[in-house]
Formats: sequence, structure tokens, C-alpha cells
Amino acid sequence: MAFYDGLFEALGLEDWCGGDASSAPLSMADLLAQNSGDEATGPIFPFPSLDNLNESCAAVSQTRDLTKGIEDSFLAAKPALQTVLDPVTQPLSWLLDGALWTFNAIPWWIMIPLLVVVSWYASRSKGVTIFVAVSILLMAFVDHYDVAMQTLSIIFVCTSISVLIGVPVGIAMSKSDRLQRAIVPVLDLLQTLPTFVYLIPLIFLFSVTESKLYGIAIILYAIVPVIRLTDLGIRLVDQDVVEAANAFGMTSRQKLTGVELPLALPNIMAGVNQTIMMSLAMVVIASLVSAPGLGVNVLRGIRNLELGVGIVAGIGIVLLAVILDRVSKAALSRVDMTNMKH
Repeated sequence: MAFYDGLFEALGLEDWCGGDASSAPLSMADLLAQNSGDEATGPIFPFPSLDNLNESCAAVSQTRDLTKGIEDSFLAAKPALQTVLDPVTQPLSWLLDGALWTFNAIPWWIMIPLLVVVSWYASRSKGVTIFVAVSILLMAFVDHYDVAMQTLSIIFVCTSISVLIGVPVGIAMSKSDRLQRAIVPVLDLLQTLPTFVYLIPLIFLFSVTESKLYGIAIILYAIVPVIRLTDLGIRLVDQDVVEAANAFGMTSRQKLTGVELPLALPNIMAGVNQTIMMSLAMVVIASLVSAPGLGVNVLRGIRNLELGVGIVAGIGIVLLAVILDRVSKAALSRVDMTNMKH
């Protein structure tokens, strides 16, 4: 006798409760319990959850009915979503595939000096530039150059797209309180959503062989900081400076490009730094859905219990993270120094 039998009898719902049982497939835990023949032991006073109520009344849906309904609804909407999203997101696959091919096609004796020059141009720091050169040579020495370049190419594409989308959105938010109130809950959701949850709907929508699957997940995860800090940076611009620009008769576009964006640039660059770091973090997780790079070796080390493979790949990720962090922070320091001089 189930705990809540008396409740349904007292309410006179015996006839209603005699309905059909759940039609959803049994979970693995239910199947194991059913096959073992052991009766499950629970608390003396169980919470009136769907499963516990279903034991007394078959007409009450079980939790697995709810999850099956959500899955069926999503699968029903999948063709319409694919019709809309496939053409829109296909260029992302082309960009990612093109970047992967380009970074792998350029010979190491061109790519490594090029990365060192870019690091020097961005940071103008001998220490940072030497660290970049040594780190890349070290990864190449242990035969991780190719996978490191794959990871770097994905970060390059996803970070660039995040900045190209995020900065205009942040500017629009800073100009409209109503738009900010509408977008902030979405940003909060994206920022608090666990990383693996990003992958669940995308796996159903796109094939795991398509680059846009992990590209969209990385962009959604990494775009939040650059939007928030662009909005914050423009809102923190001294209003006396804005009033002076108005007094000179500057248009809204002139104020934005000539006054607000230059003064907000340190905040925007801080957002870019955070976006780069979050892109790298998501690239590793996206290796679960066919994203190439260092994350694949980390996943191999976990799956096959190959400790050395996982540790070497992990050290490569750390070096890549430090490279990107140091170069972007050195560039941010240069921006701050330039603003202080002006």
C-alpha cells in the first residue's frame, strides 16, 4: 500500500485514479529496480512528488512523463528551428573550418614568428614576448603545436565574433535604459547557466560533425563580459566631458566615436580579456562535441586513464591561457597609459 492511498480515497478520486498508467519509457534506475525485484525503501513521510503520488494514483503523471513531454516538444519544433537557424549559422561553420585550415596550413617557421610579432605589437613588453615565444616552442617541442594552433584558431574566431556582436549590443544598452532592462536578464541567464547545459539543445539542433555546434556554444558563453563592460564603460564616461562635446555641437555619432568609446576603451578591453578567457574555458568543454584542439587530449586522458596525456595537454592549456591573458592585459595597460597621457 502506497503512502498517499488514503488521501485519494478521502477525496473520492478512486475512479479517476484508475486511469491508464504512464506511457513514458522507464528510466535506467527504474528498470534496474524492476529487474532486481527489491522493493525500494524510502522515508516514512515521503514528499508528495509526482512519482510518489503516482504510486497511489496512476492518473497522476510521473516525472518521466514531464521530461518526455519536454523532449517531444523540442523535437517537434526542431524542423522549424533548423529551417531558420541553419542558413543563419552556416557562415560560422565556414569561418571556423577556414581558420582551422589556415592555422594548420601556415608552416611553423612562419606562424611562430608571426605570433611573436603580434604579441610584441599588442604588449610592447619584452618579458611577455619572450614568454610567448618560449611557451609556443615548448608546446611544439612536445608535439602539441598542431592541437594548440587548432585551439588558438577557434578562440580567434569566436572571440572576434563575440566582440563584433557584443560591443554594438553594449553600446545600444548604454543608450537605452529600457533595452538594458530587457537584455540584462538574458545576460544573467547566460552567465549562470552551467557550461554543459549550453550543449544540450545544440546537440539536438545541429550535427556533431558541424563546427557551428561548438562555435555557438562558445560564443553564447563568452559574449557576456564584453557586453556588460561595454555598457558599463560608456555609462561611466564623465558627464562633464559629454556636456562639453554637446557644447561644441558634436553629433551623437561624433560623441560616440570621438569621446565615449575612447574613454570607455579600458573597460571594453577588460571585457575582451574576459571573453578570451571564457572562450578558452569553453573550447576545452566543447571537445565533448567534436571541437578539436588541446581539449581532445584532455578528454582522451580522462576516458582512457592516460595520466601523462591529460597532464601534458592540461599544461598546454595553462600556457595558452597565460599567453592570452598576459598579452591582452599588457594591451589593456597600454590603453590605460595612453588615456592617462591624453
